[in-house]
Amino acid sequence: MTKAKLTNTEFTRVWHHPDYMQLELLHARFLRQTFPKHSHEVFALGVIEGGALNYLYRGASVTAASGDINLCVPGEVHTGQPASPEGWSYRMFYFDARLLQQVASRLALKAQPMPFFQSSTINDPATAVRIRKLHQQFESGAGRLEHESHLMDVLAQFIRRHADARTPVFKTGQEPKAVIQIKRYLAEHLTEDVSLDALVSLTGLSRYYLVRAFHEAVGMPPHQYLRQLRVNRAKTLLATNLPLAEIALATGFSDQSHLNRWFRRFWGYTPGHYRNSVQDRPLVKD
Repeated sequence: MTKAKLTNTEFTRVWHHPDYMQLELLHARFLRQTFPKHSHEVFALGVIEGGALNYLYRGASVTAASGDINLCVPGEVHTGQPASPEGWSYRMFYFDARLLQQVASRLALKAQPMPFFQSSTINDPATAVRIRKLHQQFESGAGRLEHESHLMDVLAQFIRRHADARTPVFKTGQEPKAVIQIKRYLAEHLTEDVSLDALVSLTGLSRYYLVRAFHEAVGMPPHQYLRQLRVNRAKTLLATNLPLAEIALATGFSDQSHLNRWFRRFWGYTPGHYRNSVQDRPLVKD
């Protein structure tokens, strides 16, 4: 795959196809961006165009270099930071994981479980080229039928080449009762200044064991999980016409500046930039 020429300028472009499995696309170049521990509710798949990205994934440090395929399954906690002086650039697809299950079922001509992928960084030049070209087609504005047909073909190739034979083990729904209670409580008290003592009263666990058990099951401590919930909720509200200051208060941030700071840390772009994309003003540079 031809390497993308890197410049000294960061940029992010994000756009959407909400009628098709909530498909979201990102084209970005980061120099100094570092992503804290977080997880996605959707499947992430893309290609590193230039530079290199380092991240923690399933307890290991992983580096994805130019030309590598990069993926992350829903619920898997990971980080992200530059692995080279020039940072990294990439093209990413984010979509409902059920789309992969649909493609796998069509390939097998019968219902299939969600495909499992052991590795999060894959060196497969032929498939990487197809993923990159597909992303460029979405960016150029080709017709929807062409987009969706090519997307299904590319995902089928990716599954055939790289899906693991064993059935994935999903953490959601298999967590300890106390962890489920805490997650539900945090979601219901999103805007509040939740204390550790409140979680102790809820679960009956000691402070130390509660934090350790939650971190072990979820991949991050309760306060980081709460912050992720707030950022994700804010992202949803950005599709509405609520002022940014009101969205900040409605999602537990002290003010708009507080929201801007954490939103950018988690996503690499500002709330205003994202709002432009979801309100049919795509390809806005940040």
